[in-house]
This record gives sequence, C-alpha cells and structure tokens, in this order.
Amino acid sequence: MMQNVVQLMGVVMQLRRLVMVAMFFFVATSSLFGAERLTWEQCVKETKLAHPDLVSALALLQQAEADKLVAAGAGRPQLSFAAYAQERGASGSASSSLFSTALSAQQLLYDGRKTSRQIESNKEMIKAAQYNYQNVSANLRFALRSTFTDLLKAQHLVGLTREIAERRQKNARLINLRYQGGRENIGSLRQAEADVAQAQFEVAQAERTLQLTQTALALVLGRDSSQPLNVQGQFILSNFLTRKPDMTLLTKQHPLVQQLSAQTKAAQYNVDVAQSAFSPQLSLTSSVGGNSPDRFTVDALDWSAGVTLSVPIYEGGSGNARVAKARAVLNQQKAQEKSSYLQLVHELEERWKNLQDSQQQVAVRKKFLDAAVERATIATAQYSNGLISFNDWVMIEDNLVSAKKEFLNAGAALLIAEAQWIQSKGGGLDAQEK
Repeated sequence: MMQNVVQLMGVVMQLRRLVMVAMFFFVATSSLFGAERLTWEQCVKETKLAHPDLVSALALLQQAEADKLVAAGAGRPQLSFAAYAQERGASGSASSSLFSTALSAQQLLYDGRKTSRQIESNKEMIKAAQYNYQNVSANLRFALRSTFTDLLKAQHLVGLTREIAERRQKNARLINLRYQGGRENIGSLRQAEADVAQAQFEVAQAERTLQLTQTALALVLGRDSSQPLNVQGQFILSNFLTRKPDMTLLTKQHPLVQQLSAQTKAAQYNVDVAQSAFSPQLSLTSSVGGNSPDRFTVDALDWSAGVTLSVPIYEGGSGNARVAKARAVLNQQKAQEKSSYLQLVHELEERWKNLQDSQQQVAVRKKFLDAAVERATIATAQYSNGLISFNDWVMIEDNLVSAKKEFLNAGAALLIAEAQWIQSKGGGLDAQEK
C-alpha cells in the first residue's frame, strides 16, 4: 500500500513539473510571438532618422555655418535708411513740420585682418562640427550594436534556458524511475528536483532580461515608447580579422582627433582676432538725405562721402586680457588634442587585442561545446545502464549546461568586441563590420 502511495506521489510531482515547464515556456515565448522583427540595417536606418543625439549634432553644425555667415557680413557693405518727422511751433503761432531722410552706406576697408581671421576660425569650427557629427555617429553605432547584440543574446538565451529546463526535467524523470526501482537514493532525486527548479528560474530570468533589452533597444532607436522587438542576426563576423592595420594612421583619421585638430586651428585664428583689436580700422562711408519743411520732398538732397579711421588707444586693459584668454584656450586645445591622440592609440591597441581574443575564444568554446555534447550523450546512456555514478553523471550534465552558456556568451562578446573596434576607428552608423 505504501509503495503505491509513493508511486502516486511521484506521478503527481512529475505532472506538476510538466505544468510548470509548460508555463515557463509560454512566458518565455510570448514575448517573441507578435513582436516587431528588425534587421541590423533597419535599426541603423531608424536611428539615423530619429535619434536626438544626431539631431543635436546636426544643429551644432548649422550653428557653426550661421556663425561663419555672421562673421562674413562684417566685411560686406552696410546699408541703412532713416526717416525723421518733427512737429514744431511756438505759443500763439502756427506749428510747422520737419521731415528728414537719410540713406547711409559703409564699407569696411581694413581692420587688421580681424574679419578675415574670424571667418577662417569659423571655417575650422564648421569642420569641427562635421567631425563631431561623425564622432557622435560612431558612439551611437556602438550603443546601438551593443543593445542589438544584447537583445539577440537574450532571444537565444530564452531558447537555451527552455532547452536546459526540458533536459533537467527529463533527467529528473529518469532519476525518479531509478529511485522507484530502488537503484537511486532520495538525495539524488532531491538534487534533480533542485536542478529543475533552478532551470525554471533561469527561464523566467531570461524572459525578464529579454523584456529589459527590448526596452533598451527601443530607447537607442529613439522611440518614445517601447514595444516587443525581435532582432535577426548571427554571432559571426562578416570578415575574420587577423592582419593588424596601421594604428597610427587610424588614430590620425579618427573623427575625434580631426575635430580637436580643427578646434586647435580655430583657436589659433582666435588669437589673431584678439590681437587684431589693436589695429586701426578704416571704413568708407557715404550718405544721402535731405530736410523738408511741412512735407516730404526730394527736391533738395544733400550727400556726403568720406573715410573713417578709428585707432584704439586705451580700453582699460580688456584687449590684453582677450589676447591672454585666447592664448590660454589655444594651449588647452593643443593639450586636449595630444591627450586624446595618446588615449586613442592605446584604445585601438587594446580593442584590437580584445577582438583577436574574442575570435579565438569562440573557436575554443565551440570545441568545448562539441566535447560536452558527446560526453553528455555517452554519460546518459552509461547512467541509464548503471555504469557510472549519479555524481559523475551530474557533473557531466552540469558541464554541458555551462558549455552551452559559455558558447553563447562568447558569441555575444565577439560582436561587442567587433563593435568596440569599429568605434575605436571612428566608424559611424554607415560603417560595415570589417
């Protein structure tokens, strides 16, 4: 009688485990069904159109272009028109009106090259803004590729944890049968049940991770709200990189280095602009206008033309302060340019090394996975026939689970290492994986 009760309890426990596995499978796959499917190319296209960081970088470029037009306007003719009306009269007498008009023109002839230097400075700032846009695009590409890879990994992890949960459940049934037959102890059964519970937890954890990475990708895409997403891709490189490129050349071509170089040149021009404040300014001026009582007429027009020379003598030391400030900014830009250059050299070397390590690590983990699959197949058959102990079999099963997870992690790490390498080269959203 007692044996029948134990067998009945075993059947109930098996049914309960099957129901829980089915529930976890439903949860794990519900986020994938009906989800929007995106390729890498679609993600790049959407990010280029909608992400606010790119919009901000473009606005900075437009500001730099407008600053150049403002500076150039100082060297062009200045034209203005003025009209003046006045009502005059004395007590007890009739009032009279006076109308005055004047059209004035001014053309800058010489200002110690202040305007031309300012224009050259603005040209360099336009270049800096263009390189800044490229640098923002490079950083954004890395963020997008990282979240894309995280979601791809999360999708695979959901399937992997479900597969592991099913395998743990199958193993638990085998151990339960051996326990019922008196060929296994209660400790082994409880261990198998704990492994099932752990596998079920990992399924739920993988589902929560999937939802989190879906939200993260939506944010990088520039979307205001998140929805279930499903990305398509593989954990492989388009090209297996083995030949080390010219790191010095790559560093010099990096948009950040180019941006800082342009800013340094602009700062040098700004020093010249500040020094030009001590130069005399020569302008050609002319005007035409007239005064008319009672009504506006153009019968009598007065005109004048001349040359205006302005020489700064003393302005309280502000000119010298502006020159000192401009030189300090120039020194800061030079130091920042050199610091960023050295940092990028190290970063390129480090990320090249990481990419090589990741490529080889995937190959190694694949061998470990193949070996673990073979060992697990053999060990399961041996345990079923009583040829190896429970402890030896569980160790081999755990090794298989670890090998599958490590292989998935290595594949994701490879894509991240590739994304870091492309970022360190300054590759933007249009850059290919090469």
